[in-house]
Amino acid sequence: MSEKISFNIPFLSGKEKVYVKEAIKSRHISGDGDFTKKCHNYFEKKYGFKKTFLTTSCTDALEMTAILMDIKPGDEIILPSFTFVSTANAFLLRGATLVFIDSQADHPNMNVSEIEKHITDKTKAIVVMHYSGFACDMNEVSRIVKQHNLFLVEDAALGLDSYYENKPLGSFGNFATFSFHETKNISCGEGGMLVVNDEKFIKRAEIIREKGTNRSAFFRGEIDKYGWTDIGSSFLPSDLLAAYLLAQLEALDKIQNKRLEHWNFYFNKLKKLVKKGKIKLPKLTEDTKHNASIFFIVCKSEPERSELIKQLKEKGIQTSFHYQALHQSNFQSTQHQNALVNSELFSDCVLRLPLYVGLKKGEINFVVKSILEFYRNK
Repeated sequence: MSEKISFNIPFLSGKEKVYVKEAIKSRHISGDGDFTKKCHNYFEKKYGFKKTFLTTSCTDALEMTAILMDIKPGDEIILPSFTFVSTANAFLLRGATLVFIDSQADHPNMNVSEIEKHITDKTKAIVVMHYSGFACDMNEVSRIVKQHNLFLVEDAALGLDSYYENKPLGSFGNFATFSFHETKNISCGEGGMLVVNDEKFIKRAEIIREKGTNRSAFFRGEIDKYGWTDIGSSFLPSDLLAAYLLAQLEALDKIQNKRLEHWNFYFNKLKKLVKKGKIKLPKLTEDTKHNASIFFIVCKSEPERSELIKQLKEKGIQTSFHYQALHQSNFQSTQHQNALVNSELFSDCVLRLPLYVGLKKGEINFVVKSILEFYRNK
């Protein structure tokens, strides 16, 4: 195959331009316009989220949760090491102490059974990240936070339209965050969302999102003038981005069905390598319905992964590794001396394959064929 196979190509439904033009014509292109409201209504109706707030990124949504929980220096946050840096930065910015948990042996998600031994009287919250749209054990996590009276935050950046025991990810925590970056199933280029499932935090979330002012209440006619009432920042995305996002949401079923078709093709064709002990694949469980956010394989070592990436690149196939375990980063390694062997393994060995709606059958077959050829002599 002579043409390059990209790692990701954002999906276009065809309505994005139509809706963006409508937003421009409305003369309301700042935050919280009609398209933002339509997106909020979509998420709240489809997934039963208590209240949703579009943000400029999932990072911003995470930073809002840290403010809402009044995180202060000395508070401890339990979170996975194998996650994106935003999961940690949001709380570190408020002065929190990070307590990293290792991954499961058979999946990059955090090992929930390790959580309780790390809880102290300073623990304020548990933050879970649902890697590749596969849910953590939310029954156990929910039990722990209830027993110890902790906040629960779901970093569901990769988890839109994934489920745990038929309940959507993002509906378990006090707060949840989602990403609409161009690499995600549903995208507006850059964007995110905060979900607030605890009603008592809704009013303050609205104020924090509006630079610490009660401006939203003013625009609803609830007060005569608005002012500065709390800390906050400008977390609102333009209604142009919301217009783009709505077009994507209306095509959700088409997007998910095609991504799942590609994901299942990879899985069924490559599982023969698992039986031969060559690679590991995502572990399927009956209690989880995933969204085909990422298809990844786990190589045996970092040198093997590097060699595979090189050979696939020579064939025109773009692939990508993923997170560096945060406890090993230059920024955190001096604070965290303990080895987290599973997180380190996934950092060294996870390889993500091309996965997007426009991937052609011949292209995905070529990716599979190329991987099988690589492992033929391994």
